[in-house]
Amino acid sequence: MVVLAVVSAVGLVADERMLVGAPIWFKPLKFSVSFAAYGLTLAWMLSLTTRSRRTGWWAGTSVVTAGTVEMAIITVQVIRGRRSHFNVETPFDQTLFVVMGLTIVALWTADLVIALLLLRQQLPDRATAWAVRLGSLIALAGLALGGLMVRPTAEQQAADGRGVSTVIGAHSVGVPDGGPAMPVTGWSTTGGDLRIPHFVGMHALQALPLFLLVLTLAAARFPRLREEPVRLRLVLVASGVYTAVVALVTWQALRGQPLTHPDGTTLAAAALVLGGGAAAAGAAFRKPPTPASHPEHSAVKEPVA
Repeated sequence: MVVLAVVSAVGLVADERMLVGAPIWFKPLKFSVSFAAYGLTLAWMLSLTTRSRRTGWWAGTSVVTAGTVEMAIITVQVIRGRRSHFNVETPFDQTLFVVMGLTIVALWTADLVIALLLLRQQLPDRATAWAVRLGSLIALAGLALGGLMVRPTAEQQAADGRGVSTVIGAHSVGVPDGGPAMPVTGWSTTGGDLRIPHFVGMHALQALPLFLLVLTLAAARFPRLREEPVRLRLVLVASGVYTAVVALVTWQALRGQPLTHPDGTTLAAAALVLGGGAAAAGAAFRKPPTPASHPEHSAVKEPVA
């Protein structure tokens, strides 16, 4: 994937072709970088396992195989100058799209096996254990959200009824694919974009372990973070907030609302998530009352005559 990212970067400079409003090599560049980060993180997580390592090896190999097939199809379609996702224009294009769907199912299933293995592992540090477990579970949900994009739109259903549909599915909601977009990500700035919850959810796999890494590094300056129960509670809070954010951006996208232009309802929901997360994080730092500080234990008892 790193090699393909370099090739795609060269393609952005050398190949001026555009596809659905974006440079034609932009998709393989994004996907290869994403897959590289995903594979690196899964490899690290599998290194933590001590039981069922053979099963983990097969699951990891399945992820590699599925990802390689997915990227091979995307690259072939770029060379041909055609869409890879949602393309049913010709029998060959349709076959490639179906194969891509099957590879994603295989990848998701392999990720599920890895998540189950991680749930069964007894890691010495509970904060690390739950950062890894919850990150993998949220990532599974993020991958599954990609299924929202293969639903035919109302326009596509009408065109399919007339036998003229060449595309089934879309990542934009309320506007056609290929309109004005954010730089780097390519997410729509005029309508909802289902790639956002897919991306955010999928990369919980990296986000939660990185959050724990930040806590561990910060422990040098904040002694309370050296305590495992405090780090564990903060990981659980971060996981809850992250899940709420995935739900929020999914809801926003399904309403046809761009990430860059949230309405009052979306902002209110975001404030509620952030406020709740801040309150929970503050509570995570509080020390539980000790028996000696409880009024019943601190009261002086009269001597028995």
